[in-house]
Formats: sequence, C-alpha cells, structure tokens
Amino acid sequence: MEKRENGEKTESATLGGGCFWCLDAVYRRVRGVKSVISGYMGGHTSSPTYRMVCEGETGHAEVVRISYDPETISFAQLLEIFFRIHDPTTLNRQGADVGSQYRSVIFFHDGAQEAMARKMISSPGKPSEFSGKNIVTEIVPAGKFYPAEEYHQDYFSHNPGQPYCAMVVHPKVEKFLKTFPDLRSGTV
Repeated sequence: MEKRENGEKTESATLGGGCFWCLDAVYRRVRGVKSVISGYMGGHTSSPTYRMVCEGETGHAEVVRISYDPETISFAQLLEIFFRIHDPTTLNRQGADVGSQYRSVIFFHDGAQEAMARKMISSPGKPSEFSGKNIVTEIVPAGKFYPAEEYHQDYFSHNPGQPYCAMVVHPKVEKFLKTFPDLRSGTV
C-alpha cells in the first residue's frame, strides 16, 4: 500500500505480537518509521474497545499500524525486528499475556508483503532461538483497523515507571537497540 505524505512515499505494515505497548515502543525508535498507531484488527465486532478486546470475545488482535518510508527501511527489515522482539512460536500468548488478542500475526496489505512474510517464516536463516520450533505467526489480509483509545498511544513513553512497562516493554526496547543499532532512529 503506497501513498504520499508531504511528498514522501510511505507504506503501511500492520503487526500483532502480544501487547501493542511493546511493539509501539520499539517501532517508534526505528529509522524510517513515520508513525505508529496502536489498535485492533482481525475481529468480528465493530468499534471494539480495549475492555472488549481484553475479554477475548471480539476476535481482534492488539496490533500496531506502522507508516514507514520504504526507501529508508524495508518491510523485510520491519519483519526482522518483529521476529526478534516477540516469540512467534507460542500460540495466542506472549509471556504472561494469554489469549487470541495477543497472537502473533502479520496483516499484509499487498501480495508483496504476503510473499515476504511467508518467505521469512520458512527461511532456514531464522534466529537461532527458534531453531527446531514451529513459528505459529498468522499471515492474513489486512482488514478494518480500529485505533485504540488515546491513552494507549505511545504508552511506554508516557508511563515508563509502570510495572508492566519496566518489566516487559523496556527489555524489548533494549533488545531492539542492542540487536539492531543500525536501524535505530534518533529517538531513544
């Protein structure tokens, strides 16, 4: 999905890998990412709320919609980060977060994204921590995206001392910064 923002080419990626606070915090620090919006996708209820999604009855996953400059960062690089900052081998779970709303999922926006996602999952060059494990990440077409409530946007930056942020989000941000120093933006 290509569009122009202020004369610049941008594309969208929509990813779910557990709590959206983690993905939001990491992707806001990636070079070439123009914006990150936490939200919900993949369910059967119109206008879901955080409470509804957390109850696990809407079918939605917590996701981030990433707008990025494909001339600065590729979709493949976004996926490399994605597969390193969450566990794509656990079904409907990330750490203590359990339920289909925390599933590992790539919502592709076009055939090229779908092909790249499938290639990366089947690649023999997967990170060593996944050797011998099946990757259970869903690869499905992007559907209706519902932005999450405002207080979820850039949650980590606004709540760094909150226990979940300190114990779960912060280590993922640190892992990204350590693992991908060449992909980090000026924001830390």
